[in-house]
Amino acid sequence: MTEPARSAPRTAAALAARHRDTQAALSRVRDTIARLRREKTPVSVAAVARRAGVSRTFLYTNPDAKTAVAEAIRESGDQRSRLLAEADDAREATWRERALNAEDALKAAHAEIYGQRARIGEILGRIRDLEAKWTQDDVQRITSENTTLKQRVRQLSTDNRALDERLTAARSNLRFQDRRIADLEVRLTESANPDLSANAQSETAH
Repeated sequence: MTEPARSAPRTAAALAARHRDTQAALSRVRDTIARLRREKTPVSVAAVARRAGVSRTFLYTNPDAKTAVAEAIRESGDQRSRLLAEADDAREATWRERALNAEDALKAAHAEIYGQRARIGEILGRIRDLEAKWTQDDVQRITSENTTLKQRVRQLSTDNRALDERLTAARSNLRFQDRRIADLEVRLTESANPDLSANAQSETAH
């Protein structure tokens, strides 16, 4: 057998092994891209090469791998753009709601302020009306009467305390008089009935 005839099977085997390796690497690349999509992780050449265990050169030179990675990167970019847009819309909606709430609260505060101002104006008007009705002589007269009433109250309080003291003394004197009257009644009874007094003394002696 000639040398070319012997090398032909080895070349075919090497080509077949290389094809299997290429298909296995391409399969890992596709699985990696699918896994990155499920994880919602941005797709890049470096990420795919690292996770799939292939070189970046393979991803750039193999047509199928290059196409798969390019489409995944484009879809990942589109998805990221959509997510950013949705996040922006959500933030805008939140701020819009906050702005509307703040506007409602501001309107309510203004309404309350206007109401309070109207109330204050009404009270001030009443005060001015009262001040207009009372002259300086009226104010002095009322002040003088108030001072007199305060003095009268103090005098009545003093008199009340004095009356309480007199009432207490009178009650004490009355109790003393009651005891004296009772004692005199006993003595008068004994004087009117000497036998009773003697019997009482005898019983006491026994």
